[in-house]
Amino acid sequence: MARIVMKFGGTSMAGTERIRRVANIVRKQAAGGNEVAVVVSAMAGETDRLVNFCREANPLYDPAEYDVVVASGEQVTSGLLALTLQALGCKARSWLGWQLPVHTMEAHAKARISSIDSDELLASMAAGEIAVIPGFQGLSEDNRVTTLGRGGSDTSAVAVAAAIGADRCDIYTDVDGVYTTDPRIVAKAHKLKAVTYEEMLELASVGAKVLQTRSVGLAMKAGVRVQVLSSFIGDDAVPADELPGTMIVSEEEMEELLERGEMERQLVTGIAHDKNEAKIILTRVPDKPGAVAHIFEPLAAASINVDMIIQNVGRDKGETDVTFTVPQADLARAQALLEDRRGEIGYNRIITDSKIAKISVVGVGMKSHAGVASTMFKALAERGINIQAISTSEIKVSVLIDEDETELAVRVLHTAYGLDAPDNVGDEAA
Repeated sequence: MARIVMKFGGTSMAGTERIRRVANIVRKQAAGGNEVAVVVSAMAGETDRLVNFCREANPLYDPAEYDVVVASGEQVTSGLLALTLQALGCKARSWLGWQLPVHTMEAHAKARISSIDSDELLASMAAGEIAVIPGFQGLSEDNRVTTLGRGGSDTSAVAVAAAIGADRCDIYTDVDGVYTTDPRIVAKAHKLKAVTYEEMLELASVGAKVLQTRSVGLAMKAGVRVQVLSSFIGDDAVPADELPGTMIVSEEEMEELLERGEMERQLVTGIAHDKNEAKIILTRVPDKPGAVAHIFEPLAAASINVDMIIQNVGRDKGETDVTFTVPQADLARAQALLEDRRGEIGYNRIITDSKIAKISVVGVGMKSHAGVASTMFKALAERGINIQAISTSEIKVSVLIDEDETELAVRVLHTAYGLDAPDNVGDEAA
């Protein structure tokens, strides 16, 4: 008998037929004598619909009331799945974020889980009851509903798995694993048997939609075994624990897989892209100590994440241009904050551009090999793709390009790093 957390994304929960399919997958796990907790997302498109309602009601909405609205999507699917499981003869009940509760801290709409009270949940599971938990939501210190930000249900699932000491956390989605890049863009992309926590963390942070960044960081910290699977498999398919999609593992376990010949050693593991970034340029900023701090302090106070930052060489007049990126959803707030502090910062003009994309190459092999960045720059240059900004980490190189060139850049880099799967190689061989 195992204790398992199963998480199902929005596409898996999109409508009663798909919810019934999910219920059958869950029932099979419970029928094997396992203790099962299920974490669900809202139906595909539902969160966007609720967000638009908030924007229509008040473009500068109160984040606390925003959370009340958008958290309702997961409440609906958790109740529907519990009802469907009951119709199949299973003992099941829903546990909303405030009922466990899932304690959170920090900002509304971007809350972080601090702890989960699991005693009642464990007792219920031990009695053979399937727990259905809405992801993405929690309870603040002042007893307000909170949400965890986009993709927060992944974090909810890993946090629940850590809190109840689960044997593994299965993330079911609309893809059957982690690929070298988006297979909708590159037909020769292939599924990876395993990636390290560190690689998955970087891939998630730069646009890979398979797992949310915080969920990977939490899994790495808590040592939660995570695998990514598809919920769109045949009814007679091999159970998930016998045929995993992609395992998220430690570097030590990855090294063991390589030594056993179960994985091929690659310099680059994957190519990610993100069109949800926006670029801000502040011109003629005073080139003196403290000037840059005046730019980024108000953004940090407003919980607006800044990614790439470029400060040009100072001009003769003691001025410089500062370029950086923020999430596209935060562009209007960031622009408003900076315009309010124009006198304090002392810049001349603010220029924004939301038609950009970030392209990243990721791989632990970069730690011990040179030339990864030069290969990237050369491949893009040969296709006439201009680089607007660059950032690097130990296992990642990211560039900013025009949004219209995203797909071309991904295909070019996938080939340049030798990631294209041969025409006759399927997922299992890859």
